Amino acid sequence: MQFKPIWSDSLGAKSSCTFIETPDIRVLIDPGAAIMQPSFPAPVTKKMQWLRKAKSAIRKASKKADLIVISHYHYDHFTDFDKHLYKGKRLFLKNPNEYINYSQRKRSENFLQSICKSFGNVDLKDLFVKRKFKSYEDPRKELPIAMSKDFGDYNERRQQLLDKGSNWFEKLAKYWNEIPEIPDLEFDEIEIRYSEGREFEFGETKLRFTRPLFHGIEYTRLGWIFATIIEHEDRKLIYSSDMGGPIIEDYREWIIKENPDVLILDGPATYLVPYILNLINLRRAIANTIKIIKKTGTELIILDHHLLRDRKYRETLGEVYKTARRKNIDVLTAAEYLGKTPVLGMLKD
Repeated sequence: MQFKPIWSDSLGAKSSCTFIETPDIRVLIDPGAAIMQPSFPAPVTKKMQWLRKAKSAIRKASKKADLIVISHYHYDHFTDFDKHLYKGKRLFLKNPNEYINYSQRKRSENFLQSICKSFGNVDLKDLFVKRKFKSYEDPRKELPIAMSKDFGDYNERRQQLLDKGSNWFEKLAKYWNEIPEIPDLEFDEIEIRYSEGREFEFGETKLRFTRPLFHGIEYTRLGWIFATIIEHEDRKLIYSSDMGGPIIEDYREWIIKENPDVLILDGPATYLVPYILNLINLRRAIANTIKIIKKTGTELIILDHHLLRDRKYRETLGEVYKTARRKNIDVLTAAEYLGKTPVLGMLKD
């Protein structure tokens, strides 16, 4: 099994697009790219140049892929819409019918409408299915480790935020039961399946997808993602998508249990501290990453994406890199894995 980062934030545009190849299948994960945020220390002209390069690299990689995976509908993870990118592919997508916030549901509808018009000459609304009522348990029940964690003086405030998040989830669950269901789609030149909790086999290669996972902290309004596991013979690769570190301890334990040979992990969004990501959750992400390094036999961790939007990322995650060196584990950005210098290392103060 071989893999190659196609683009990531360390190369100058927001992305974590990855290509994985086994003797049985070629997979492109999260074929999207977006321009860096205004605070990123580079001229707009340079950011636009990086973005153009990212989109070109992604389209080129798509020509080699049999399958395309889209873990969620943020523009740094999917391209909406490029017929040449998706033509002739099997798409494994984030389910647009549940565990999705309002904005991503709308994006998914627009994306799938373009697919229906381009490949099927049909309107998506004509394919809607009447939804059967489904009850949804509070996601906290799936996070026993995180829920039992003692945060000391922060416990009371955390409980308030969790209760507020639970109320938000109940409203979303009601919304999911009200919207029409979008079924799996199949036309002559494209096939679409919704991925969460499913497994697929291609020869000796197994492709697995997790249940919906929070995009960062518990009840984040950013919504949900899924992680991808690819196995061939005795090799295993995990692509985490946007876990934010991971911040949540139960996701850390899942990674430890899976014990991948290669882990493609989005680092915490340190550039958002303290306005959107507070120091408590940053410390959780750092501690969880250190524990993954200590308790797995992982040979290589690609640590990139949100993390590489902050010039001080190595300083902030100093203990992560020290732990990796002691264990003789490579923790690299995508740029470093490709033998390049991260763009942050080339920018002047």
